[in-house]
Amino acid sequence: MAEKQPKAAAPKKAKGAPAPAPRKRAVEPESASVQIFNADNKKVGDRLVSPDVFGGRVNEHLLYEAVKQYRAGGRRGTHMTKNRALVSGSGKKPWRQKGTGRARVGETRTPLWRHGGTVFGPTPRDYSYTMPKKARAAALRSALTQRLNEGALKVVDDFGVSLPKTKEMKGLLARLGITGKTVLVDHQPQDALVLSGRNIPGLKVVDDSHLTVYDVLDCKNLLVSQEALGKLEERLTP
Repeated sequence: MAEKQPKAAAPKKAKGAPAPAPRKRAVEPESASVQIFNADNKKVGDRLVSPDVFGGRVNEHLLYEAVKQYRAGGRRGTHMTKNRALVSGSGKKPWRQKGTGRARVGETRTPLWRHGGTVFGPTPRDYSYTMPKKARAAALRSALTQRLNEGALKVVDDFGVSLPKTKEMKGLLARLGITGKTVLVDHQPQDALVLSGRNIPGLKVVDDSHLTVYDVLDCKNLLVSQEALGKLEERLTP
């Protein structure tokens, strides 16, 4: 049997060598606060937002991946070309195989001829694909953090739209000083709120459970109710 080799002794630390640098502790995200307004644009209080949702680092590559996945799911994918089986024309052989001095050909629908079929052309397909659930949540956290840092996020205590009238929604936006493309987020929005904003160009009313990264980034103003903000923090806290 082969004899066991003795273990090599650990190298001794040279005298006067600098001590290894201590490991840096992970910096905990700082909690931020947002102002809460009522439907008359009067401040009614402040609210601390979850640092796990609004205090992290903005991952720009993850935002790109989330927007790319959203836009891919919206593609119709109905493009199509005709191959030699679908193009119109006779299947008869134009001339005999040999003896004419011309190139051999089997039918007039061959892709080698003008008005023939297309080889390997586009066909109807589904461009949508899935994205990991944790990656989608992290992307939405990054998007909300970015809009909060930009000052585009505004929290409203209660929108106060009780009747399905476009006039009421326009009055609400005017009182809040909101102009431009806007996404209004509420928890289980009432029919009156959804119908009131349906005819206003540039306004989208969504439920907090259906909010996407594309919605958050593709707007000038992000109006969120206080209840919807709490539900988002509850759902997105890792």
